[in-house]
Amino acid sequence: MFISLVLLCLCILFFLFQLKSGRPKNFPPGPSTLPLLGNLLNFSKEKPLEDFERLRKSYGNVYSLFIGPRPVVVINGLKAMKEAMVIKATDFAGRPQDMFVNDITQNKGVILADYGLRWKEHRRFALITLRNFGLGKKSMEDRINDEIQYTIKTLEQSTGGTLSPQVMFHNAASNIICQVLFGARFEYNDDLIKVIVQCFTENAKMTNGPWAMVYDSLPITHSLPLPFRNAFKNYETCQNIAMELVNEHKKTRVPGQPRDFLDCYLDKLEKRGNDGSSFSEELLTHYILDLHFAGTDTTSNTLLTGFLYLMNYPHIQERCQQEIDQVLQGNDRVSFEDRHSMPYVQAVIHEIQRIANTVPLSVFHCTTKDTELLGYSIPKGTIIIQNLTSVLREEGQWKFPHEFNPENFLDEQGKFVKPDAFMPFSAGPRMCLGEGLARMELFLFTVTLLKKFKFTWPEDTGEPDFTPVYGVTLTPKPYYMKVHLRSIA
Repeated sequence: MFISLVLLCLCILFFLFQLKSGRPKNFPPGPSTLPLLGNLLNFSKEKPLEDFERLRKSYGNVYSLFIGPRPVVVINGLKAMKEAMVIKATDFAGRPQDMFVNDITQNKGVILADYGLRWKEHRRFALITLRNFGLGKKSMEDRINDEIQYTIKTLEQSTGGTLSPQVMFHNAASNIICQVLFGARFEYNDDLIKVIVQCFTENAKMTNGPWAMVYDSLPITHSLPLPFRNAFKNYETCQNIAMELVNEHKKTRVPGQPRDFLDCYLDKLEKRGNDGSSFSEELLTHYILDLHFAGTDTTSNTLLTGFLYLMNYPHIQERCQQEIDQVLQGNDRVSFEDRHSMPYVQAVIHEIQRIANTVPLSVFHCTTKDTELLGYSIPKGTIIIQNLTSVLREEGQWKFPHEFNPENFLDEQGKFVKPDAFMPFSAGPRMCLGEGLARMELFLFTVTLLKKFKFTWPEDTGEPDFTPVYGVTLTPKPYYMKVHLRSIA
């Protein structure tokens, strides 16, 4: 009996040892792994980004991990990032499939689509359509400025008092992309937008977090009633809303006379025939949810971070206002072109983006072929994680890498400069296609609101907490701002 038990234990140990993930030849180094779990236990729930930095210090700027049995390479620092995402861009342009985020979207999203026909066709379509609807043009600027007026009304109602800006900024960013996608905006207390923002916010916190890692590491857990099941319910809720919007558009559209992105896609479906394209009505609902999330969450969280810092660095806020007053000279309407006359404001906005680090691990990539990175061999299909924190706060790339300081973007003459290490939107063929829209929104919102209002930290709310809430995007913890009407405005 005893011998049988010993043999059984040895068999189990041997089986577990076989399950332990092994690194291929000349693969980047990394921490030892556990059977089944891989490196799941190397990361804390509260501060996983600090764990990535700890591992970088131990293993270098290119190191490896395992999500369950799947190999992952983490890229750190400007040199490695440029080699992978710019010089060898197509080698690293894939997307890993069969993971938590793919399963949530039923593998029908476009942002997460692999580097193939579907992604190429839809990205090209998005770039052309967004440009036709004003991206980078005066018409888009007008849409943003019109939405800002609703934000101003909300702030005016709180003049002399305090306001929690989370919902305000999320809804404002949402409305701008909604006007492009659906040709409509929604009131800030609209139940539909509340539901979408809440669902996306919850899913953003969970993606890239510990429960997502459990899901990816242990397939046996997929059907268990664990917290990650809420992400599937949230996405289904948003999917139903998107279907309703598509059905409404189908009733009211005039073929060949598109009012918005949705109409353009429906026109495309009507004309496609049997051309073998990847466009379909089923993909459409997933596509607009992709674009809505990408166009809302990052911009709103960057604005939230920006005003959190501006309140707590009043000398920076005041210097911005001095430059704004000098350039605008009483003009109420801000133009995106005004940025060329505002080097300090430009520096502050870019510093906000650097500190906000809104998508710290970007969106996961994977290799499309066997390749090399800094001398290491990376097999095809390896998951690639870009640790953007390591670039945005890299020693030697910034004057003040670990503090909020606009001097990071100013030269000795006070002119605006943008270092190579500034890549909050990632780089290469899969960099954020909404970068132009985000840059315009951040400038117009920041300048218009600072021109009209002064924002201060409420005295009765204690010390500010700059530690963000981790997820696929970093979100500032909820806070209040005190709103004052400026006499100059």
